[in-house]
Amino acid sequence: MRAPISIVLDRKGRDVATIRPDATLHVAAQRLSEHEIGALVVTEDDVHVAGILSERDIVRRVAREGTAAMERTVGTAMTSPVTTCTPGTAVDELYRVLTEQRIRHVPVVEAGRLVGIVSIGDLVKWRMEELADEAHHLQDYVRGSY
Repeated sequence: MRAPISIVLDRKGRDVATIRPDATLHVAAQRLSEHEIGALVVTEDDVHVAGILSERDIVRRVAREGTAAMERTVGTAMTSPVTTCTPGTAVDELYRVLTEQRIRHVPVVEAGRLVGIVSIGDLVKWRMEELADEAHHLQDYVRGSY
């Protein structure tokens, strides 16, 4: 799977849900729910990645502090520094990184600018589509209809 992450982004889109580090965890939780996603990229300017905030980060904070944690800022709960990749990163390399670091979301950065985000779910979906295409081509080959 030497395919680059840019192929996954081309299929899924390059939109990224972001949040400022001074927003509250309550606002972040609402945004996660609204977009039905598992992580927000933390940025001051929608360009430079300052951190990432996942559902897991919010749950851990609430477990330690109770509901008062929801008034804390994103900056106090986000993960930073952030593991990132580039559009040219190979899919198989990113699978390895996600597995080794036990993370599920990776911002895609090019020349220091945020250009997308991929999740383990995006990679699995892409791979399943690739396998289905391969199976279809093999069936056509066997049938002689290639």
